[in-house]
Amino acid sequence: MVQRFSGRSKNYQLIIRRAWLVFCSGLLLFSFYVWSVSTNLFDLFGKMPSLRLLENPRNDLASEVYSADGVLLGKYFTENRSPVDFGEISPHVINALLAAEDIRFERHSGIDFKGTFAIPVYLLIGEKRGSSTISQQLAKNLYNIRSTENTGPISGILIDKTKEWLTAIKIEGSYTKQEIITMYLNTVYFGSFTYGIKSAARSFLKKEPHQLEPYDAALLVGMLNNPAHYSPVRHPERARWKRNSVLRKMRDHHFIGDEACKKFSSLPLGLKFSPENASRGLATYLRGYIEPELVRWANKNNFDLYTDGLKIRTTIDSRLQRHGEEVVAAQMAAQQEKFVAHLGGQTPWVSTEGLPRKDYIRDAALRSARFRQLKEQYGDEEDSIWTVMKTPVPMRVFSWSGEMDTLLSPLDSIRYYKQFLHTGLLSMDPVSGTVKAWVGGINHQYFKYDHVKQGRRQPGSAFKPIVYAVAVEKMGYTPCTQELDAPISIGDWTARNYSRSYTNEPVILRQAMGQSLNTVPARITQKIGVSTIIDYARRLGITSPLRRYPAICLGTEALSVYELLGAYSTFANGGVWALPRIITRIEDRYGNVLQEFTTQRREVMNPEHAYLMTDLLQSGLQARGSAQALLQYSFTRGNGVGAKTGTTQNYSDGWCVILTQKLATAVWFGGDDMRIHYRDANGTGSRTALPIAGEFMERAFADPVVDLIKAPFRAPGNLSVNLDCNFNQQTVHQADSTYYVPPRADSLKDVGFRQEF
Repeated sequence: MVQRFSGRSKNYQLIIRRAWLVFCSGLLLFSFYVWSVSTNLFDLFGKMPSLRLLENPRNDLASEVYSADGVLLGKYFTENRSPVDFGEISPHVINALLAAEDIRFERHSGIDFKGTFAIPVYLLIGEKRGSSTISQQLAKNLYNIRSTENTGPISGILIDKTKEWLTAIKIEGSYTKQEIITMYLNTVYFGSFTYGIKSAARSFLKKEPHQLEPYDAALLVGMLNNPAHYSPVRHPERARWKRNSVLRKMRDHHFIGDEACKKFSSLPLGLKFSPENASRGLATYLRGYIEPELVRWANKNNFDLYTDGLKIRTTIDSRLQRHGEEVVAAQMAAQQEKFVAHLGGQTPWVSTEGLPRKDYIRDAALRSARFRQLKEQYGDEEDSIWTVMKTPVPMRVFSWSGEMDTLLSPLDSIRYYKQFLHTGLLSMDPVSGTVKAWVGGINHQYFKYDHVKQGRRQPGSAFKPIVYAVAVEKMGYTPCTQELDAPISIGDWTARNYSRSYTNEPVILRQAMGQSLNTVPARITQKIGVSTIIDYARRLGITSPLRRYPAICLGTEALSVYELLGAYSTFANGGVWALPRIITRIEDRYGNVLQEFTTQRREVMNPEHAYLMTDLLQSGLQARGSAQALLQYSFTRGNGVGAKTGTTQNYSDGWCVILTQKLATAVWFGGDDMRIHYRDANGTGSRTALPIAGEFMERAFADPVVDLIKAPFRAPGNLSVNLDCNFNQQTVHQADSTYYVPPRADSLKDVGFRQEF
């Protein structure tokens, strides 16, 4: 009996020893395995995030463009992600995330063993459930645990999971729970190229993170499991089911009550999908214009514009920008309707003789990107190319009543879009040189071409103030100086008034400017010389090519809105030309200033002469003045306002420039192609560009938040000129072959946007 017991005892002891041996060996083996993975032994398992990387996580952030008043205008990104602090996140988002993804988040240290060991049980009962904690998911999001570069020769789900666990534990040791959940919500992917809670709230619901309600939070959190499958844009029923599932979990964990759950579950999704891209938001054309320059700046300074989260601070006033875009939309929609009625079914594209261009659309098609693509595909098989070009396909097109889904062939699409009229509006503070509003076209998504800086068109009579400025500066003219109003020939070219009527008598410059006579600037050109006018235009910031033709005095050389407004602003700025400035500073992702930018200035006129030009420009609003229509707007009353309109041959271009002491605005109007235009006086600048500029200025001065103060133009302290022309009659200046013409000034170098950097 004793022997039997003794033998059994020895067997038990042997079993226990073996069990301990197996346990200890397994523990040692597991520890060795964990150590091998964590140290990437012999480079077999792939890299793990270093402690330095864990403490300084790096993810791609969109660079953001801000207005002067702190409004986000838009972003540059490869991944649309903007960071947000914990305090800016609605508590409903935190509750929804914990309920749906990791209810024991506050109690574990990176790995939820209870959830992990429960997986087999859930599988047995047919319920699929994951066990990754928020910390584990953050590890995958931040450190690319399963990326190819982190994978060694030995790879697999177990090793990846081990790396994930180890990294999650390290994260828990490096950050607080609040920091972890904030980092997670800033990095997680919501679908539709949207990363982080801030971008998701804006893109899907047009809300800020702190504005999200429980049902909003449940919708967004529900998308995290599978953004494509539960997309509220593509699969609203699935998204609704998943949202309600998250709401029930929030109820089960006592984040919301039963009644609230029922109420929220019955609500519609509230989707307001507006994904952020280059064609959405304010100042789209401005952002497109500065993008290549910002890329050059970033490359030069070892930054990446699309991933480094730079903050670009601009001079744009978001309220004025919004006014500009709204005015352009309303005015251009009305102009397009008027233009279509004006054509009466005729094709808009005509030759210089006013005859329809039969091959216009075919020629445009030959220059199109679609034709070039087909040419590469079909080679010389032109019949095949034109078959495709004439075959209708589904497409979404722009219209002034909203986007439309339709069937059009590529050829018909070209015909459709060529009929639209376009515009460009630029507004700036003429004293500081800061740009306040930039509207480069009618719709950036469908028409990328910028008509503020990229486009150059003939300014017509809007160029005449530059000629008058030469006369004031070089010839001593004043607003009361007289010149003969009669046809004049310079070589083979003859200058005639638009009305074809002449007084054949001397008229004062104030009258000539106000009524936009052509004969007077032509006589000034004859006396002063074309070269002097070109040199003076260069002094005023005109950088476009200018040919040495006498007709330049009537605005035959193409300029940009940007150049012309900068020149006009010199008159209100006491003769100091300022390069229109857009960028004030660039900051890194943490708000540290990387570089600040100042306005380039140059004194180009005597202050008294500049003031005389503001006096001349005010004549446009007087009786029979070309800008007299502006008197209908209240901003002109009790305010110093100068203006000049311009119209080119065949009404191809309409211009209006309005100058005040506080704000200057220039507008161009026309077709993308000069052959598309009105065929009568409806196409003059006073009927096309002036209503846009006038309405914008009206809204700008009426906006109490913008708070623009009406003020007269600043006069120099000791004005030596009597501006009362009734008591200041001067003799007629006759052409004089012995008149001294000053030597040409040095041509300006390119003073475009690039020099701001």
